[in-house]
Amino acid sequence: MSHTRIRELIVTPIAFGDPPLLNSNGVHEPLALRIILQLVLEDGTVGLGESPGGTARLERLQAAAKVVAGMDVFDTTTVAAAIDAALLQTVPSSHERGWTTSAVEVACLDAQGKLLGRPVSDLLGGRVRDAVPFAAYLFYKWAEHPALDGRPAIGDDWGEALDPAGIVEQARLMQERYGFRSFKLKGGVFPPDEEIAAIRALAEAFPGQPLRLDPNVAWTVETSTYVARELDGVLEYLEDPTKGIGGMAEVAKESPLPLATNMCVIAWDHLKPAIEQNAIQVLLTDHHYWGGLRRTRELAAVCEAFGIALSMHSNSHLGISLAAMTHVAAAIPNLDHSCDTHYPWNSADDVIVPGVLELRDGEVRVPTGPGLGVELDHDKLEQLHRRYVDSGMRSRDDTGYMRRFRPEYELRLPRW
Repeated sequence: MSHTRIRELIVTPIAFGDPPLLNSNGVHEPLALRIILQLVLEDGTVGLGESPGGTARLERLQAAAKVVAGMDVFDTTTVAAAIDAALLQTVPSSHERGWTTSAVEVACLDAQGKLLGRPVSDLLGGRVRDAVPFAAYLFYKWAEHPALDGRPAIGDDWGEALDPAGIVEQARLMQERYGFRSFKLKGGVFPPDEEIAAIRALAEAFPGQPLRLDPNVAWTVETSTYVARELDGVLEYLEDPTKGIGGMAEVAKESPLPLATNMCVIAWDHLKPAIEQNAIQVLLTDHHYWGGLRRTRELAAVCEAFGIALSMHSNSHLGISLAAMTHVAAAIPNLDHSCDTHYPWNSADDVIVPGVLELRDGEVRVPTGPGLGVELDHDKLEQLHRRYVDSGMRSRDDTGYMRRFRPEYELRLPRW
């Protein structure tokens, strides 16, 4: 059917506002990068996709755009194979090639859903829940991006959070605005005892509500084991306390807490050694780097078979990604923990028309419209693309940005 053929893939890099969120690598810059895809079919139907940004991913998506034209939007296996073949010589890692095929697959599924008049969750086997739970993603943060090179300071309405009281206040705001019922703290910023104190303060302020801590491999095996013991009975799980499958396996031998990851198990060939060494008990899926929504659904089945619990990873993202996350999470029966999302930090700069996606009571209701159920705001897309062009920013550098204010800052992992 000619009307299901792909006419073109439009690839648009964008930059949007990001607060000064601290992590083990440094601090977020004032702008974050994403790439928006518009997969246009011969009949004018448009499927939307969203990818992490940066020059390398932009070039790969532009290469993908050259090979998908003329292909059938329902033949996603062939589409993915063609993209994979086009990138094979320049991108040896199948995992890295998967970032590209994932973004295009989402756009294909959105277009398929629009042609069929069915939501993407139906194309993934149907939803098992009408709303997907998300956790408040708490960060240590500065009150503002400091003035720099003639640029004035850039503030936000979240305020400073550099101690337990600040983190509790941030959590209260998150709950007040979005109704979150579970909380994740991005750690690896301060000495472990200070972050233990913040978690205990959250436990006191929100009794009985699930908590998790993610220091992004800032700790040694010994420190990780110490924190796990200190927070036994307080955390639902401890995420990526130390580096690598081997390091996580060492911690798991002594930890009374389940260990989770979105760092040491991020590709299919990581699963076997992680399972053999019992390195993780919770996997944070992410369709962006596991090869797409259908591959994420397959990953969930593998985890169920091996008794690995599931949550979902997030990076700075906008509404197309949130919609895709929501659809696939709705179609996974064994979703054991609430999902992560940066959306409250970035939603003010969204590229989709408001009204469909809403965080309420700590959940996002699964869109029931055709495809992803969201509509592109073309004026906003052009505005954010212009910001990308004018900014000159082409990659993320949390460490380099931190050094603009603290020249002595060293990226050292593990740090404690």
